[in-house]
Amino acid sequence: LDSDLDIAMTTNGSLLSKFIDELAGSGINRITISLDAIDEILFRDLSGNDSSDVNGIIKSIIKANNQGLKVKINTVVMKGKNDHQILPLIEKFKPHKIPIRFIEYMDVGGTSEWKIEEVMTGKEMRDIIVEKYGNLAKLESSYIGEVANNYILSGDYKIGFIESVSNPFCGNCTRARISANGKLYTCLFSTNGHDIKSIIDFNATEQEISDMISSVWNKRNDKYSQIRSELKIREKPVNMHFIGG
Repeated sequence: LDSDLDIAMTTNGSLLSKFIDELAGSGINRITISLDAIDEILFRDLSGNDSSDVNGIIKSIIKANNQGLKVKINTVVMKGKNDHQILPLIEKFKPHKIPIRFIEYMDVGGTSEWKIEEVMTGKEMRDIIVEKYGNLAKLESSYIGEVANNYILSGDYKIGFIESVSNPFCGNCTRARISANGKLYTCLFSTNGHDIKSIIDFNATEQEISDMISSVWNKRNDKYSQIRSELKIREKPVNMHFIGG
């Protein structure tokens, strides 16, 4: 792998325990687990899967972390729905130094019923945490294009906040995503992807693939988070099941 390339995988963690060893040797830089609640009933409701085992997923996350995999948690917070899970999530993962990124509820794929009233801002989340734990110390960005605003909690525990609704960052974004069906998306809110799988199937060289990706990225003009309030009609974005977070 190119040493300058940061490769991450986003997963719901349901099969994590089965593939921990394989992932550890794959060369992947980090793994992000989407986990919106640790309460079993609420977790099943949010995931839409009555057979989900949140306790098993939590154990797998901790096991992966103990085996040296760089893991972190992504939690989408919805006001009145799972905002009461913020503190329990911290209490669960803080002892293991597994960082959590709390994400403002966004109108991405699969959220056709999204309402601005259901958005809990990063500031509101931080207020809850500060009331329980005390001061949060703001950290400087560690690289250009970092999407999370990071803070340190007492005990040297890192917490991030992705605030694309209340504090958009489109101009600094450096994130591209490859979907489960082999398409490149330049934004979480993209409505169309660019087919990479086909040129790979036709034995394109590494240079040809690189040129194609560069061409797509250099032509991007994504700024949905910045113009959200100005749009009268919104096309349906790609479903999150295809591109993760």
